Amino acid sequence: MIKHPSTWLAARPEGLLCIPGGFYIDPVRPVDQAVVTHGHADHARAGHGAVIATPETLAIMACRYGENFTLQRKPLAYGETVEIGEVRVTLHPAGHITGSAQIAMEYGGARVVVSGDYKRRFDPTCRPFEPIPCDVFITEATFALPVFRHPPIAGEIDKLLQSLALFPERCHVVGVYSLGKCQRLMLALRDRGYDRPIFLHGALVKLTELYGALGLDLGPWQPIGHMDKRRLAGEIVLAPPSAIADRWSRGLPEALACAASGWMQIRARAKQARVELPLVISDHCDWGELLQSIVDTGAAELWVTHGRDEALVHQARLMGLKAQALSLVGYEDDIGD
Repeated sequence: MIKHPSTWLAARPEGLLCIPGGFYIDPVRPVDQAVVTHGHADHARAGHGAVIATPETLAIMACRYGENFTLQRKPLAYGETVEIGEVRVTLHPAGHITGSAQIAMEYGGARVVVSGDYKRRFDPTCRPFEPIPCDVFITEATFALPVFRHPPIAGEIDKLLQSLALFPERCHVVGVYSLGKCQRLMLALRDRGYDRPIFLHGALVKLTELYGALGLDLGPWQPIGHMDKRRLAGEIVLAPPSAIADRWSRGLPEALACAASGWMQIRARAKQARVELPLVISDHCDWGELLQSIVDTGAAELWVTHGRDEALVHQARLMGLKAQALSLVGYEDDIGD
């Protein structure tokens, strides 16, 4: 007899609990055993007894939190299956950032796939998303409104380069996440023919070095450090989103504030963040890609974890699926998404 996943998966304050496996997925509080989808701080936290994740995600967590971020690391490669308690667990590429994974769980005759954060666009920093057939698909919903339609990244990078050509005296400072968005933007600039050094805020250096150690050639780049900032006129500087409007950026020569995020499609968000040049570049699916992903899994049931869950649940029901919001707390929307 098939055991419905609602009988063995439960939303708890710590996160999503797999009862027969004795583990949590992306727990927001310390637990004995965690399976982690990717290295962003709202999903990967220090202090767990054991962490199961891809080798890349474990390396990212060690880089961010120190070598003792967990008592035990359990690396699991894409496509490799492990028995955790009574549950078969397999990780599959999610296409979000380096090492990001979907978690497939098989128990009681049913398969559940937890997407984690994911995207369908090409990204040379990570393995592309793979739709996994399942009975229940648990998806994020960061940009789950019909208004969100992300343009091709090449056109957004061209906007940046055109602005640089139009204002050669101005330093173009671009707000990006230190993990994933920074390195993806660097490679996108290279793809559009930009071969000059890219300058990095100090907060982006450590993870960019890690990406290099993992085998990605990002081209020439340089930490700003204590260099004479007057040299940065006409250059591209990448910095955390919080830095583009603070005192640090005011020390750059005629700084032109840019931001690379799916939220830049919303004019009010750009204005609120004091962004002059919004670049609509997201590491999540847009509305159409979310719907396509649901169809591609063949799932008859959809659970929505965080984001615009009401719209996605409503649309899934119109598509003939059984759908519900899965109320998990501690996962954030951010201007860097």
